[in-house]
Amino acid sequence: MPRADSPPVILTIAGSDSGGGAGIQADLKTFAALGTHGTCATTALTAQNTQGVTAVHPVPSKHLVAELDAVFDDFRIAAVKTGMLGDARTVRCVARELARRQPRWLIVDPVMIATSGARLLDANAVRVLVERLIPLADVLTPNLPEAEALTGLAIRNPRDGERVAETLLGWGTRAVLLKGGHGRGREVADRWFDAHGTFDIRHPRLPFDAHGTGCTLSAALAAELAKGRPPRVAARRAIAFVQRALKNAYTPGMTPLRVLAQSAR
Repeated sequence: MPRADSPPVILTIAGSDSGGGAGIQADLKTFAALGTHGTCATTALTAQNTQGVTAVHPVPSKHLVAELDAVFDDFRIAAVKTGMLGDARTVRCVARELARRQPRWLIVDPVMIATSGARLLDANAVRVLVERLIPLADVLTPNLPEAEALTGLAIRNPRDGERVAETLLGWGTRAVLLKGGHGRGREVADRWFDAHGTFDIRHPRLPFDAHGTGCTLSAALAAELAKGRPPRVAARRAIAFVQRALKNAYTPGMTPLRVLAQSAR
C-alpha cells in the first residue's frame, strides 16, 4: 500500500537530452530536488551535448500515446508540463490526449530554439501549438525570443512585453510567465501576467551562459503547483529555485561558460 504522505506525481512530456542538461533529464532531476515524483513521456530523442544538437529522432505518435496511457492509467497526476514537442503531429497528439485527460495543472513551455541555436519546433507545429495546446494551458512560459516568434511582435521595452502577454492570454492560457534571461542589462526581469494583473521578479544577471534553465524553471513551477502552492507563489518559488541552482552550477562539458543548473534543495 502507498504511504499516506507519498509525494505528488508530475508528468513531463518532452524530448530527451543525451547531455543531461535539459529536457526530460533536467525535469526529472528538478522534480526530485523539490520532493515530488517524476514520470515522463518522451516526444523525441536528441543527440545533444553542451555544444549543440546534432540529431533529432521523433517518437512515433502510437508509442507516445502508449507512454501517456501507461502513466495516466497508473498514477494520480498532480501536474503536467510540456517541453520540446518538435513537430505538428506530436503537438496535435499531445493536445488531444491532454484535452481528454484534463490534468489539474498544465504548464506549457513552448520550446522552439535550443540555447545553441538549433530549431526544435517546426513552423507547422507553431500553428497547432497556438490553436490546440496553448488554450489548455494554466501557465505558458516562453522566453523573449519564443514570445516574439509565437506572436510576431518585437519586445524592445516593458510595454512591448505587456502587448505580447495580452496576445498570449487572448489565446486562452490562464497565465504567462515571460522569462527575461535573453534581455539586456545587469538585471533579469521575469514577468508574470494573469487576469488579475502583472508583477516582475528581478534578480542580478549572472556572468555566464546556462543550459537547461527554461526546462528547469517550468519543471519547478509544475512541482510547486503540484504541492498546492497558489500560481503566483509557485512562480516566485520556482524562480528562486533556479537562481539557487545557477549559483551552485558547474560545467560538465567542454564548452566555455556553458553551465548546467545543479539541483538546489
